[in-house]
Amino acid sequence: MLIFLAKRLGYMVVTMVVVSVLLFLLLEISPGSVATKVLGPYSSEEQRNLWLEAHGYFEPLWYRYFAWLGHFVTGDFGQSVRFKVPVADILWPRLWNTAILGFWTFAVMIPLSLVLGILAGMREGSKLDRAISVTSIATTSVPEFASAVLLAFIFVFWLKLLPGTSGMSDGFDWRQLVLPVMVLVVYDFGYVARMTRASMAEVMTTHYIRTAILKGLPYRQVILRHALRNALITPFTVIMLQINWLLSGVIVVEFFFAYKGFGALLLEASLNQDIFVIEACAMVAVFVAVTTQAIADIGYTYLNPRIRFS
Repeated sequence: MLIFLAKRLGYMVVTMVVVSVLLFLLLEISPGSVATKVLGPYSSEEQRNLWLEAHGYFEPLWYRYFAWLGHFVTGDFGQSVRFKVPVADILWPRLWNTAILGFWTFAVMIPLSLVLGILAGMREGSKLDRAISVTSIATTSVPEFASAVLLAFIFVFWLKLLPGTSGMSDGFDWRQLVLPVMVLVVYDFGYVARMTRASMAEVMTTHYIRTAILKGLPYRQVILRHALRNALITPFTVIMLQINWLLSGVIVVEFFFAYKGFGALLLEASLNQDIFVIEACAMVAVFVAVTTQAIADIGYTYLNPRIRFS
């Protein structure tokens, strides 16, 4: 097990290093372009040269990369061009806001999708299975911007039950989280439910499940002790991948509801060519991606012992 964990940690480090090299070459290879983005298009060449010299951009490329990587490791992401403050001062609060949104989204979506997927897989071809499958496909096929408009019309303008924005200008307000969470759950639960349904239906047709049923074991015990554990391997993978989607894929939802999260920050940085914020957001997103993938791989070993000892 320790060897497995060491390998996963090594893969994480290698992946982060490779991505950091690509990101550096993509955004930092041209010092003149960086200086123009920071100082503005109307800055003089002399001003840009002075800025480049002060920030070490005339050093060799390998030296610049390791200095740049060292700053990232120590949490120094540079100065935001748009907000005129250190990038870390705006990145971590925005990331925390998205973590709050993601927590409540998963708290609702995971139990809902797993229960519906398991029920549909247990009764493959039944009316319940068809109803759950149609609902899942219908909700997943509607993009976030469309469901956001529809839900805002119903709960904000028609029923007048919820606020239309989630800026949290007067402090934390749980009512302002309801609509963003609802939009994300409606869009995503169908996908996880369908994956769970397919996995559960496949497990229910295996020989060991049929043998357990023919031996007279209680159906509830067969499902909970034998079928469910193996059926959760695929949904577990899908759920871990949804964390990556949630981190950078909530741009539409956060922008629509004026929610100050990670996705909205990435959009603002892209629109304003805030290069250091873009770099920090990209590295954080990659770190979350490789970490969740490692957690998914470790989770396999507990859900399926055959993977652990293979």
